[in-house]
Amino acid sequence: MSDLTLTKIRFRNGVWEGKISNAPASGARPDVTVMFQDQPLKDVILTEGQTEGDWLLAVPVPPEAVADGVQTFVIFDSGSSTRLGDFTLIAGEAVADDLRAEVELLRAELDMLKRAFRRHCLETM
Repeated sequence: MSDLTLTKIRFRNGVWEGKISNAPASGARPDVTVMFQDQPLKDVILTEGQTEGDWLLAVPVPPEAVADGVQTFVIFDSGSSTRLGDFTLIAGEAVADDLRAEVELLRAELDMLKRAFRRHCLETM
């Protein structure tokens, strides 16, 4: 379980922005990973906020994510393998109350659980 909390600020000009709160007061940078299609994004920007324990997260959406269908991004506290949040892009023919976004989110969470379970099995052997 993570003490970190994630709050969306805005999504503008292809960059999703959020605020991470409750980081350790020691000034240590939180270990945050943003996953897209089961791969970590490399261009994620994490900068220290104005308040102690706050960090600003900027996630530039890669060009390959701008495509027809549902594209889901999942944000994790890598230290505890806890999901902090997510955001979804839907392009093309979108249906009201589209369940595809929910299915993509469930897939991303299942992938995270599989990685954590495999890591646990390796550590307990």
